[in-house]
Amino acid sequence: MIHITEPKNCCGCNACVQACPKHCIRMQEDSEGFLYPFVDRESCIDCGLCERVCPVINQNEPKKPVVTLAAVNSDESVRLASSSGGIFTLLAERTIDNGGVVFGAAFDENWDVKHICIDSKSELPKLRGSKYVQSIIGNCYKEAKTYLSAGKEVLFSGTPCQIAGLKRFLRKDYHNLKTMDVVCHGTPSPLVWRKYLDEVSSMYNITQITDIQFRDKTEGWKNFSLSIKYKDKEGAEKTFRETLNENVFMRCFLSNLCLRPSCYACPARNGKSGSDITLADLWGAENICPGLDDDKGVSLVLLRNKEFSLPGFVKKEIEYSKAVMYNHSIESDFTLPNKKDRFFRLSHRVGIHKATVKCTTKSRFEVLTEKIIWNIKNRILK
Repeated sequence: MIHITEPKNCCGCNACVQACPKHCIRMQEDSEGFLYPFVDRESCIDCGLCERVCPVINQNEPKKPVVTLAAVNSDESVRLASSSGGIFTLLAERTIDNGGVVFGAAFDENWDVKHICIDSKSELPKLRGSKYVQSIIGNCYKEAKTYLSAGKEVLFSGTPCQIAGLKRFLRKDYHNLKTMDVVCHGTPSPLVWRKYLDEVSSMYNITQITDIQFRDKTEGWKNFSLSIKYKDKEGAEKTFRETLNENVFMRCFLSNLCLRPSCYACPARNGKSGSDITLADLWGAENICPGLDDDKGVSLVLLRNKEFSLPGFVKKEIEYSKAVMYNHSIESDFTLPNKKDRFFRLSHRVGIHKATVKCTTKSRFEVLTEKIIWNIKNRILK
């Protein structure tokens, strides 16, 4: 029987819920907005299946990529609409062309993030682009298994822990399954995201949100923005846009204040998910492959399965060690901020904006220390 004694011991992948033969496990939201499994003990038959499919209890060994690439989609319109180089779209298009289906994270009608399944290219924009909120998997593992058993090709994309959960749930390999995860900074709280949207809607008299982009490249790929298109009370169409350094939600996220507890000791980072391919931003592209960098986005492609074939796109093989140098999230977890508990306490009392400002505004001593550390790191890199 699955029993979560500490929040850090659950990544919220939902594998246990979908695997339970008696349907006696349900997910319940805690005070921070994260979902955790709760078991109906009267219905439980102690089969132990929930524990066998848990990716936190059953962790794989780290796995280095067999090939490391810098890559961009040659279709510039797709690349600009994507988080980095637009490679996910190419992989998804190939799957759909082969008569397959693609699973990924999408916004629902309330702008919550949920995993869905698509089978047409016209639906690809729903899955394209980063969503910096933990997505709800629902019954997608079960759906994927149904398609796989029927012989359909399946591309399943998600965070490393979601891919690890899928692999544990399936409990066997399928030749028609391709898995793709991302280099994950961590999964922010859906509750924090909902509160943030409520506050923004109130501040700007928003009556209807029509589009949200976490990685708007209007100010460039390296200085991306969170943008929200909306209609105000007069029906006028407007856009709210702030860069990653200006935006309160992004500051909260990148300061690691609103991440799921398991993210600080991720059970699936560094190739432990078992995915065939990992995608990410190739930060440092201006130094690693300056010929590809035009500040419109370059993808880092970590191929972990020799048998995984890639569609045609502009690419260049690079050194894995250089990619890790500029993107520590590939292999390393983030330190739990000592202000995290304070942030959540404040967020319940004064809201996300005020709580984030209070918890991310640095003292003069902190600014000076960070400047010294940055100068040292910069000299070492040079």
